[in-house]
Amino acid sequence: MARLAAMAERHLDLDAIVASAVLLTITPTDHRATPVPPPGQRIALAHDQAFSFVYPHLLAAWRKAGAEIIPFSPLADEAPPERADSCWLPGGYPELHADTLAASRRFSEGLRHFAETRPVHGECGGYMVLGTSIEDAAGKRHAMTGLLGHTTSFAKRKLHLGYRTAQLLSDSVLGQRGATLRGHEFHYASLTSTGNDAPFAELADAEGRALGNAGGQRDRVSGTFFHTIAAA
Repeated sequence: MARLAAMAERHLDLDAIVASAVLLTITPTDHRATPVPPPGQRIALAHDQAFSFVYPHLLAAWRKAGAEIIPFSPLADEAPPERADSCWLPGGYPELHADTLAASRRFSEGLRHFAETRPVHGECGGYMVLGTSIEDAAGKRHAMTGLLGHTTSFAKRKLHLGYRTAQLLSDSVLGQRGATLRGHEFHYASLTSTGNDAPFAELADAEGRALGNAGGQRDRVSGTFFHTIAAA
C-alpha cells in the first residue's frame, strides 16, 4: 500500500483530481421489476449448502402474493413436504455434494412421488439434480433423480454467463406458453446430453441474439440453467 501511495503521489495530480470531483445529481427512477407469480400456494423450497442460490426479491414477492415458503434439505435426505403443492429446486453447488445427493434415497424417491401429482421446477444446480447424472471435475459420474433425461459434467468446464430473455415453449409453473421472462445464466457445467424431453424455453442474450432452445420439461417437471429474475 505504501508503494502504491508513493506511485500515486509521484505520477498523479491529486490536487487536480480532488478539484475536479463534483457531486452527482441522482434522478430517482422506478426500476421495480414485474414480479413472477408464485408457483404454488405452498412452495417446498430446497435449502441447504447444495441449494443456496435464490433471489430474495423472488421469495419476498411470493410471500407478498400470499404464498408460504416451506424449506427442506435434500442433503439431510429430506423429501419435499407433503403439504406443499409445488417444489422449487434453486441453484447452488450440487457438484460439491454429489456423493451425498446420490445416496439420498428418501429425497429422490420423495421427489419422484411429489412429481406424480404436483409441479417441480429446477434452476441451474436444481436443473442438474433433476437430470440422470452429474459428472464431477474428476470425471466421476453420480446418479441423480432422473426426472429429466439430460446429463451434465464439470470434467470439461465452460463458463456460461450473461443476461437472458426466455420465452416459455409450453405452460409451466413460471407462466403460460409464450410468456417472456428475464433472468441470467451463470454456470461452468456442460450439458453432455440433452435427453429426449421437450425444451423448456427459447433463449436470447442481452442484445436479443437467439441462443436456441434450453432446458427440459416432462409432465409436471421442468428445469433450466436459466435463473428467473422477473417477468418481462
